[in-house]
Amino acid sequence: MYRDEGDTVKDTVAAVNGSGTATGLGPLMVSLQLTDSAFPSGFYTLSHSLEGFAQAGAVDSGSLPLLLEDLLLHGVGPADATALALAHRATAAGDPAAVVRIDEHLLATKLGREMRQAATRTGRQLLDLGQEVFGRPEIGDYFDRVVRREAPGTQAVAAGVIYAATGVPVRQAVAADLFAFCVSFAGAALRLRLTDHRTTQTLIRGAAPVIEKTVEAALRRELDDVGATVFASDIMSGRHERAEARLFAS
Repeated sequence: MYRDEGDTVKDTVAAVNGSGTATGLGPLMVSLQLTDSAFPSGFYTLSHSLEGFAQAGAVDSGSLPLLLEDLLLHGVGPADATALALAHRATAAGDPAAVVRIDEHLLATKLGREMRQAATRTGRQLLDLGQEVFGRPEIGDYFDRVVRREAPGTQAVAAGVIYAATGVPVRQAVAADLFAFCVSFAGAALRLRLTDHRTTQTLIRGAAPVIEKTVEAALRRELDDVGATVFASDIMSGRHERAEARLFAS
């Protein structure tokens, strides 16, 4: 059957906006937009406990890759990445009540006030902007739940809802969000003068196999498995809350 250029353009726009079946480059384009450091989700305000480590003199340029690896494998991986995967599946299945349960569970696993506030602030911002940018009803509906205080709206769950609503496959969604975490961590390291621009890129590239391992583990977990075990990070975050001067919100 003949398809003219206009049909192709319409299909591409539909895929990017999530308004049709995700085909071609649509899911990739969504992932690129959401992981762009210029996307105003609030990630640039977070150091993910790195500033606390720096204030304690517990990290330097040489130990940055090891800290990032630990945070991926034992922190964000079993907690946020796993919750994202579960929220993605629940959204795709049309089960918002399950998404709320995942959201509440993830928030309950965050021990420090600072981390809880950071998760919900960035999640709310992500949903608010996501409904405007992508125009999908699933995103707007979940944002309304958050506004009504029926759900906490953590960043990972918000991302899961948006990725599912825009047709991004779950594996790609988890990988993209972990990449965004790494970029945010590396950007914080740069602003804290723990590294330079060139080494920052090496840090991000070196995390690629760890991201892949973290994704595969996250996709195998269930809700009862959600939770981090990076207690040093929790301690540094707690100290950071009481620091006299702070560059980052976490």
